[in-house]
Parts: sequence; structure tokens; C-alpha cells
Amino acid sequence: MRSPQYSAAAGRRAVRRRTGRLGTLAVAVTLAAALTGCDTGTPAGRAAATPSASATADAVEPLAGAPEPRLPVTVRSADGKDVTVTSADRIVPLTGSLSEIVFTLGFGEQVVARDITATFEQAEKLPVVTRAHDVSAEGVLSLRPTVVLADTTTGPAEALSQIRDAGIALVVVDPAKELADVGRRIDAVAAALGVESAGDELEARTRSRIAAVRKTIPARPEDDGPRVAFLYLRGTASVYLLGGGASGASSLLEAAGAVDAGKASGLTKDFTAITSEALAEAAPDAILVMTKGLDSVGGVDGLVRIPGVAETPAGMDRRVVSIDDGVLLNYGPRTDRVLAELVEQLYPEEGKGA
Repeated sequence: MRSPQYSAAAGRRAVRRRTGRLGTLAVAVTLAAALTGCDTGTPAGRAAATPSASATADAVEPLAGAPEPRLPVTVRSADGKDVTVTSADRIVPLTGSLSEIVFTLGFGEQVVARDITATFEQAEKLPVVTRAHDVSAEGVLSLRPTVVLADTTTGPAEALSQIRDAGIALVVVDPAKELADVGRRIDAVAAALGVESAGDELEARTRSRIAAVRKTIPARPEDDGPRVAFLYLRGTASVYLLGGGASGASSLLEAAGAVDAGKASGLTKDFTAITSEALAEAAPDAILVMTKGLDSVGGVDGLVRIPGVAETPAGMDRRVVSIDDGVLLNYGPRTDRVLAELVEQLYPEEGKGA
């Protein structure tokens, strides 16, 4: 049964929705890797399907036991090159999401540097050598890596070429944009490090945990979940964007039983500049933001001062869901925790389903 709050919001939304289609305002957006991670049993081995009590919101939970790479191995890099990895002794992942997978596979002791978006506690003391779209080839090479992991959004291209030209095994992985990409990305990293069996185990553990969270979502008729708008905010740079179908948030929202308000209003690209008209068309019941983004605009009080926000059902109810930047859209081993947090914040008044 719907809560009174949700019913009231839905009523106001119906009144405020406009019949005209919004003319789209195209914007060119390059976001950091932070924007840029179903049920099978867990195989016998190193970890159960339920997160351990020691797992914290900002820590990864490695598979138990030391990894045993079977190297050398030759893998097909996402940029079309065949790459032979002969050693996983010194690893440099060039995005936070790749670092998360590497650490969870059990290679934390072998990682010698991090991207600025690798904010979880096991990685926080490592030297920062890159900001994903601003890779320092000199910084990476100074640490004598045996293998470097990047994704197709990593750059500049000249820096990656310089690393390869120095004889370093550099493997490029396709980025994850939805829940369906989680297993593929884990498999790609595990294959590059010579631990395919560990990759299978981690993939199964992650699928199982995500499936367990989805069972807690309150039952609703199809397409009758709360409408949620994903806003990308950087107040210090005056960046205020509304996510569309390609923002990366749709899969997560839909897995939580919600409707991506931007996508449902007809926005097919990744992001569009926030306008009162765009928000009125989206008519969100709740707003999803990254924690640092919310802080950058002065919290909820500052958020509702952005033109158009206060007039939405979400703005009137001050219904805001905030999740840590470093994990929200990683689509990786911690996605079950992200989904659980999203569900908890979206349905606090309804309890957990069967």
C-alpha cells in the first residue's frame, strides 16, 4: 500500500506534469570515473553471499585467501589490441571502479598507485597518479608497474600510448553502464590478472547479493514506482545537470523499483542542463544525487534553491537520496550495497518486502 507521503507526491505530480514535450538542450559533458558498478548460488570457496560484519560503506570486501595468478596470459584489450600480461606483482588501476575490482579479487597488496576516485579505505594511502581523464604517464611509469588497467574513458590517449611504448602491459576494459555489465567487467579484470576462477566466484557472489537486495523492494504494480531524477551537481563549478537515459543511473533506479524520471520524460542522452521546464517535465517524486555534489550546493537547502527544484514533488517534500560519489555508478562488487542504500532511502516508511 502506498504511503500518504507518496500518494500526495503522486497527486501533485499529476497536476504539474505538462502535456508539451520539452525541447532538449544538448550539452557536452565529460564526467570523472566516479560517474563512471540474476541469482546464482555462491560457489564453495572463500566468501558467503551476505556481506561480512566487517564490511563498511567505504571499504571493499576481498575474497578470502591470496590470489594465485596463472600467468602469462594474453587477453584482448577493449581498444582492439592483444596484450600479454606476464606479472601481476605491481598493478596500477587507472579508475576507482577498476581499483575496487582489483582489491576485491584479493590483489590489494600488489596495487602500487590509485586514481583519485579510489576512495575506499584500503586504497586511501596509495599515491595518486591519475585523475582518470588526466593520466600522468610519468607518474605511472615511476612506480614500475607490471600491468596497468584502464577503461575506454581513460585518457589522454597520448599518456596511454607512452605507457605502452615503455613496454608495460596495458589492458583497456569497457566501462560499466548498467547492472548487466557487472559480471562482464569483473571477468575482464580477472582474466587480465590470471585469476579467472576468482573472477567467477566474485561474479557469482555479486549477483547473489544484488538478487538478495532486490527481494527487499516493496511490491508495486509495474511502472508504478517513485519517479526519481538523477542530478549531477558541482556547485563550485556551476554545473547543474539532469540525467537522461544514458546517464548510467537508469539501470540502478529500475532495479530499485523506481522510474528514471529524466529517461521517462524523453531525455535520451546522458545529461541535460537543469531548467525549470526540464524538471517540470520529469516531475520527480525523489531526487538522487552524489554526496559531494549535494554538499557542493549547500545540502538540501541549497538544492531546493536551484531553479525548478522547489516546484517538483521531490522539492516540495525535500525527498533527496544521497549516495557516495565513489561507488554510486561503479557497477561492481559493491553495487549490492549501493542498491540496498537506495532502496532504504526510497522506501523508509514501507519496511522491507518478503
